Amino acid sequence: MKVVIVGGVAGGASAAARIRRLDEHAQIIMIERSGYVSYANCGLPYYVGGVIKEQEELTLQTPESFWDRFRIDVRVRQEVTAIDPEGKTVTVRALDSGKIYTETYDKLLLAPGAKPTVPALSGVSSERVFTLRTVEDTLRIRRFVEGQKPKTAVLAGGGFIGLEMAENLAEMGVSVTIVQRPKQLLAPLDADMASFVHA
Repeated sequence: MKVVIVGGVAGGASAAARIRRLDEHAQIIMIERSGYVSYANCGLPYYVGGVIKEQEELTLQTPESFWDRFRIDVRVRQEVTAIDPEGKTVTVRALDSGKIYTETYDKLLLAPGAKPTVPALSGVSSERVFTLRTVEDTLRIRRFVEGQKPKTAVLAGGGFIGLEMAENLAEMGVSVTIVQRPKQLLAPLDADMASFVHA
């Protein structure tokens, strides 16, 4: 059996390891658009803040360690651009070279993750506006914070990652303002629990 997994962060990497445990003979290919796999998103703000010191500590596995440990073929900086369910193929574009190729599969698993919501406002393309979802995003933010030493920051979103980012920036002496649509931080919490976070 040949399994192609689209996405190599939490969901895709966990699924790949589980499939290997269930079938030691399966051919498993994991395709990830970013340059990193198997990283914990919740740790990203702590690298910006310097709590996590080394970049290598952000990732649990590398493409090489996935192969050595699980015999899983991990392809980073490659993007699935089309799926043909009848022909059981995916079209893949290598982001560094632009090369396009087709990969066959018996089973296809989609785990591409989320995409940051960027409001359609003027100025969002500024080099001073960031999203935080990938390791690459984290490295960009850290370079900016270390190089520019900002005094203030506005964070759009008061979810888990937003609050962790606020905490780390505040610890660095940055004055942080959080704006968001819901009426409370951490929307999954009951209002009485969120009141402790607000305080």
